[in-house]
Amino acid sequence: MGSDPVPPVHVLVADDEPHIGRIIKTKLEQGPFEVTLVYDGAEALEALERSPDIRLLILDLMMPQVSGLEVLDRVRADERWKGLPCLILTAAGQDHQEEDARRRGADDFMTKPFSPKRLFARAAELAGIEGA
Repeated sequence: MGSDPVPPVHVLVADDEPHIGRIIKTKLEQGPFEVTLVYDGAEALEALERSPDIRLLILDLMMPQVSGLEVLDRVRADERWKGLPCLILTAAGQDHQEEDARRRGADDFMTKPFSPKRLFARAAELAGIEGA
């Protein structure tokens, strides 16, 4: 009576610090996640266009070209993605930035340095994964 394998949950991670992106990707891929890693907001928007199966967005706030908040604004304004859970991850964790991100539609906000274990748990919760 084995259960069918659950397909991985596709997560888009946008962070301009490659080592941070790799930490997130490595941690999430220990569980039921498939990660697409990009390094700026413009790449994040392109990846969303290419991959309609993305079920979670993890965005750094401060990125070149297009910031995480600009990506969040575009996601929330687009009918295809407006319900996509979005976690903001940033080194700049001032209260006003968290308030601004939440007002724009972020589902959660974490500051760097972050606990990879806590990030994994939060990602699983936002993606609706039971017992991950």
